Amino acid sequence: MTTATARLNEEIVAPLKKRFVGRDEVIDLIALAVVAREHLFLHGPPGTAKSAIIRHFASAASGGYFEYMLTRFSEPNEIFGPIDIAKLRDGSMVTVTKGMLPEAEFVFLDELFNANSAILNNLLTVLNERIYRRGIEVHALPLVSLFSASNHLPEDEALAALFDRFLLRCHVDSLKRDYLPELLRAGWALERQPPASSSISTADLEEMSARVLQVDLTPAEEAYRDAICKIRDLGIAFSDRRAVKVMKLLAASAVLCGRTSAQASDLWVLRYVWDQEEQIEPLRSLVHRILEEHQLETNRHPLAEVRKVVDADELALQIAAAAKEVSAGMTLATVARLRERFADLADQAAWVADPKTRDFLLQRTREQMEKLK
Repeated sequence: MTTATARLNEEIVAPLKKRFVGRDEVIDLIALAVVAREHLFLHGPPGTAKSAIIRHFASAASGGYFEYMLTRFSEPNEIFGPIDIAKLRDGSMVTVTKGMLPEAEFVFLDELFNANSAILNNLLTVLNERIYRRGIEVHALPLVSLFSASNHLPEDEALAALFDRFLLRCHVDSLKRDYLPELLRAGWALERQPPASSSISTADLEEMSARVLQVDLTPAEEAYRDAICKIRDLGIAFSDRRAVKVMKLLAASAVLCGRTSAQASDLWVLRYVWDQEEQIEPLRSLVHRILEEHQLETNRHPLAEVRKVVDADELALQIAAAAKEVSAGMTLATVARLRERFADLADQAAWVADPKTRDFLLQRTREQMEKLK
């Protein structure tokens, strides 16, 4: 593992995992996104530490950070900066970008799908080309990665085009009850501690990003081609363009592991290419089976680790027991608890080895979740 990669893992990733309980997956994905120079969308309710993690990551990497919550009334000036009135009087249109998105290496836009058409058009150029245009002005952006979040997915076609620019999508939910004692302790400590610091700079991240393009993908090519067909068979819109871009994620996974060549276990990144919420579990199950076939590979990414075998019979009993609690007239607290329980059971069901049994158990959890809506 190169010095820069080792420092990233030791000085930023590992400390953040200690500070933010139960958020290892999100932190690993942020690291993957910045090394691949791609964008990450986080789907889930507010209050799950999404912006805090990104803010702390940016601070530790000594990068400029911009954060904003979009509403349908937000204007481009609020994101990209206002026009310099004094220069406008002299006949020049100049945007004041200080402290705004055009000067940030890390950007977090909350409630992304509230963006109106004026902001939407600019964001597409930012995400695609890392350029902001206003009139004759052209700003080349230092943007490393743009992160966004929403508790709903886009339905409008124009917003779907924006969503498509986020190569990585991660579902983030409230932590399970088991995490609560540790969460409270870590949360209180976080309030009293200064943001993490490190020797990593955005120049180091740029150097790692350059090495991504030097990774040999040959060892993973056959497994990846097969995976593309299987993903499409699930009904996921995995276009040729996205299939090509995901190769950057495979390479970035290798770089984060200190390797110069990819391997089949790097296909763990495919767990995050879903388009709709109902695709998350089938996709997770598919990726699990791929990873199982390559368990003997060494130097795997933490998110490529295969879980222990799930006892399907015991899981079926747990689903049946939880289903008995579903009834009319439940309190909101009971509904929330049961939704959390079925989400956990569905997560376990996705790792059942037998396909028919797995699909049956997943269907049972989905049916109960529907009743709780």
